[in-house]
Amino acid sequence: MTQPLAHPPKAQPGERIAVVSPSFAAPGFAPAVHEQAMRRLRGLTGLEPVEYPTTRELGASPEDRARDLNAAFADPRIRAVFATVGGEDQVTVIGHLDAAAVRADPKPFLGYSDNTNLHQWLWANGVASFHGGSTQVHLGPGPTVDEVHTASLRAALLTGGRLEITEPGESEDVGVDWQDPRALTDFGEREPVVADDDGGGPGASPWRWAGPERSVTGRTWGGNLEVLQWVLAAGRGPADVAALRGGVLLLETSEEMPSATDVRRMLRVLGERGILGEVAAVLAARPPVSDFDVRPDAEERARLRRAQADVMVETVHRYNPDAAVCVGVPFGHTRPQWILPHGGEMTVDGVEKRVWAEFG
Repeated sequence: MTQPLAHPPKAQPGERIAVVSPSFAAPGFAPAVHEQAMRRLRGLTGLEPVEYPTTRELGASPEDRARDLNAAFADPRIRAVFATVGGEDQVTVIGHLDAAAVRADPKPFLGYSDNTNLHQWLWANGVASFHGGSTQVHLGPGPTVDEVHTASLRAALLTGGRLEITEPGESEDVGVDWQDPRALTDFGEREPVVADDDGGGPGASPWRWAGPERSVTGRTWGGNLEVLQWVLAAGRGPADVAALRGGVLLLETSEEMPSATDVRRMLRVLGERGILGEVAAVLAARPPVSDFDVRPDAEERARLRRAQADVMVETVHRYNPDAAVCVGVPFGHTRPQWILPHGGEMTVDGVEKRVWAEFG
């Protein structure tokens, strides 16, 4: 890969972390969940959260949200930036951001979903980041913060190091409604994660593995599949896809639950753009297939996940038969969630059926 990327230094306990809402201001919609998230963020990291004018402001303009981001990136007292949640209009914020401030003082940025816009903007400006994390989804709700999320949160913000990305063994597509008081004490409906039906028998990997049985180590790029379409349509993708050569493509789908057909069509865009042909491995997240209104039975949920996994494997290998593919890793819209490096190094080992991430 030829694109040079700065890896921001870690924060130290007692320093400040900006808590921002570049998309939807979820703290303004569900303040009790937000307040619990801030207490847990302090307790888990020792960092002091700093809110900005639009952190809780529902309906804030793109210009005002960008102003807060610019202030956070420019303030030398702020040592990391954390998005409260995703949304659907961050693409309108990117054009108002100040690249000079980010380049002058790179800081770890954490977020996923619509924050794929920011990850791509940071990449274009030479700064690595971390895909995953949401104060409103992963810190505030439930009786506690999931262990795998805590481990990767601390690694991203404080400690660095190399972690194996493992299967927690259970998963939820959606939590408790934030307006319900039980959101502060209960997880959503979780189900056990079983081995993918790949003929592996007892002890088989819980994830779908396909492609050559080899180990790939490369730099990560990607994010939410739906948002990547907007990024590319806005002309904000990699200027030269050769910068992705030999890397690991991260892909996850949102709570809007695109069908397998839609996923195939979106992947084709990446294929025709040349992205699938350049990477050496593809890591795809476990997709959500239910929400508050749509809850298929267990058999149908499993079928929907298999259908999306089939499409991932088939479409990637249409454009790149040599790519190692792993589908089902919990780093997207299901919970528990791993935070992963974006622009950092990961190992996708198709021989041992294991995945590792370097947190800098």
